[in-house]
Amino acid sequence: MNYCSRLFIFEILRVLAHQEEITIAKYLYKLGNWSTSHKKSVLFSTLGILIILVALVVYFKPSFKGELTIPNTPADKAAELIKKEFAGAAKQSSLNIVFKAPDKETLESEDAQSDIKAVLSEISEDSNVASALSPIELNNLNEDKTIGYAQVTFAVAADKVSEKSKEHILDSIKITRNAGIQTEIKGGDIAFSDIEFEGIYEVIGVVVAFIVLAITFGSFIAAGLPILIALLGLGISLLGIMFGAYFIDLNSISIILAAMLGLAVGIDYSLFIITRFKIELGKGNSINDSIAISIGTSGSAVVFAGLTVIIGLLGLSVAQIPFLTLMGVSAAISIFAAVLISIITLPAILGMVGHRLTPAKKNILSNKITGKNKEKQVTTADKWGRLVTKHPVVVSLLSIAFLAVLTIPFFHMNLGLPSDGTAKSTEMTERRAYDLLTEAYGEGFNAQLIVAAKVDQLTEETQLAAGKIVQELSELKDVKTVSPPIPGPSGKIFMIQITPQSGPDDIKTKDLVNLIREKSKATNKEYGIELMVTGTTAMNIDISQQLNDALPLFASLIVGLAYILLVMVFRSLLVPLKAVLGFLLSLGATLGFMVFVVQDGHFVNFFGFPAQSPILAFLPVITIGILFGLAMDYEIFLVSKMREIYIHSGDSRKAILYGMRDSGRVVTAAALIMMAVFFGFMMNPDAMIKSIGMALAFGVFFDAFIVRMTIVPAVMTLMGETAWYIPKWLDKILPNIDVEGESITHLDRNDI
Repeated sequence: MNYCSRLFIFEILRVLAHQEEITIAKYLYKLGNWSTSHKKSVLFSTLGILIILVALVVYFKPSFKGELTIPNTPADKAAELIKKEFAGAAKQSSLNIVFKAPDKETLESEDAQSDIKAVLSEISEDSNVASALSPIELNNLNEDKTIGYAQVTFAVAADKVSEKSKEHILDSIKITRNAGIQTEIKGGDIAFSDIEFEGIYEVIGVVVAFIVLAITFGSFIAAGLPILIALLGLGISLLGIMFGAYFIDLNSISIILAAMLGLAVGIDYSLFIITRFKIELGKGNSINDSIAISIGTSGSAVVFAGLTVIIGLLGLSVAQIPFLTLMGVSAAISIFAAVLISIITLPAILGMVGHRLTPAKKNILSNKITGKNKEKQVTTADKWGRLVTKHPVVVSLLSIAFLAVLTIPFFHMNLGLPSDGTAKSTEMTERRAYDLLTEAYGEGFNAQLIVAAKVDQLTEETQLAAGKIVQELSELKDVKTVSPPIPGPSGKIFMIQITPQSGPDDIKTKDLVNLIREKSKATNKEYGIELMVTGTTAMNIDISQQLNDALPLFASLIVGLAYILLVMVFRSLLVPLKAVLGFLLSLGATLGFMVFVVQDGHFVNFFGFPAQSPILAFLPVITIGILFGLAMDYEIFLVSKMREIYIHSGDSRKAILYGMRDSGRVVTAAALIMMAVFFGFMMNPDAMIKSIGMALAFGVFFDAFIVRMTIVPAVMTLMGETAWYIPKWLDKILPNIDVEGESITHLDRNDI
């Protein structure tokens, strides 16, 4: 080994041994200086990237075609088997048009038959329509002859049915609607009502966020900057995701989740940096120095906070579910864009308008709302901190008991994917069709199962054995009807349709699917025939089960990672333990509250859900991934200040009070902004968007206000100096993570 190599290794060991502070804060300080010095170039480059992405999206016109499916589940394997066997049918698609006769009339009347025939005749004029069969031809009128459905078959697959064909059908059914016959469409794989993403609801959330920012900063210009920065980051990330959708199949919920998170964290991250900028201005620093220091200090916290959220989102890939992984990646892109815009573009804009953000001499509105007394410099956060530290036992027990009670419903959580009956409002034609079919044929009609009976070896007794299996299936619990077996061209696959008594979201239907799969062992042994269950309901059951199975592993990884990260940040064993236990409390309360409302049906109408339903199958995993990142953000912003004061003073109670005073107001504002944005999405009529928005809004509330602002200071008061205990040997080997960028505040600017 030569002299240079030995010197290099010695230098690395010396740095590790003395934990010399080579921190990201110094690089961010330089980045803030550079962005300010090249403010016009940075701003125009950001806008240039935005314009290029707009042009790419307009040119390529990507669409969201990805489905909420998981390859290689039992239902997926059965579907692929049927698709391969009945290849001709797989190239086609169909939809049902449901009719209900006017009061005191039936669909058998001459007028009704004439109107239905006219509708189907007009629909058949579309060259892509292979056939259009009436309810009479299909012999499917209900008992009192008031409801029936026509079946329209297209000669192309569902994803090839054009918008023009859909519009043609919607125009055609006006004939029966005008005649007083209720006419609705159940599209199956052909979507007539996409996920609703109406910007008006999200705008309300942004307006509330703007009000919170205006109160926090006491300036409309300062309040507008975080929203501008968030929108810039959001525009770049969403356009990038949309461009990516041209090459990869993405579902529409991915971009909505990315928009939800990108907007919320974009505003929050800018809030942290601008708050520090105004503090530095108040100290008498120049605008350029204030920008560089704020990027080096609060910018460091923003980078670390962003990384924790990104890690949580990318951790969704642990479940090994393609659509969930892509959702996580899409949301992570929006977080990454928010971080970059906050530390690169924001300093450039501050360099242009920073002179207008000089701290106001008197912010009457802010002082009044936050309860700040100018003479005594006492804030609401001070009062709350003193109350919590004065009665830590009572406050801890009450807060923990409250969250524990909310967690109780979590233990009977039932996961599922939304059906037309639970996800769509009564304003949508699919929901009305669902209700009509349920009224006519029972709940099970919308939960039909397809069984692929796979024969190992063809014999003369195969058809007879298939008939016996149909008889045995019809005797199973919760089965309403079983169709005769339809043999495929090869003779080795029989397709059987089963209609359950229960609906698609009922646990009884899930039990029936599992019962049929269990029965397959007996039929395989006795007849050499394997029973494979598929259909939309069975696929949803399999997806829910796989997500449920992935939940413990994912949660364990996230909690373990959180503990390790926080040990490095706070250099303590008990503070991180308290943080992750608090995260579990807020997570349990969030999911328990969702079960209480959505699944158990309490206040469903108040929150605007179409109906009570199982919990969205991927909601727990998404909530864990996102809430983990946000919870760690609040923990770091709040407790890092406490650690700083404790190191300087050695007084644990003083550290808690100063942390609550200095960081509590910013954490409160950040949480309120998050909640405002999520509540905006929660107001969306689509059940999936509403569920995600609601879980995140209440998750932030429970974690920020009950765990971080209440339980954390109370428990730390009880722990005293023990909270900051760490073995000396561990303290020596841990890397020094300067999250708050404290290192740059003690150095000569020329040395950075």
